[in-house]
Amino acid sequence: MPISEDLTKRGYTQVMRKRVGPDWTPTPSMVARNPNLKYIPPGPANPLGTHAMYLGWPAYLIHGTHDTRKIGRPSSDGCIGLYNHMIEELFAATPVGAQVLII
Repeated sequence: MPISEDLTKRGYTQVMRKRVGPDWTPTPSMVARNPNLKYIPPGPANPLGTHAMYLGWPAYLIHGTHDTRKIGRPSSDGCIGLYNHMIEELFAATPVGAQVLII
């Protein structure tokens, strides 16, 4: 299944938790599409960048990315990827429990 706009949910959710230096584990559906995907610890190879805010929908995050070619494109499994400096600012300003509307 190709990555597409259809993977991003729409509606209200909230920030459930936040993490500086997130690690990444592929979801079962990602591994089904690409069995070579493996756990990635925090660092420059991590697709979640420097900061992550975990939403109320399982496996949906607002996060940074070290691969800036992905910004503004349907290039993930529904997550919202931002430049690392932008997620750092949003992370600092957004409390856990904040309501999020994805449109």
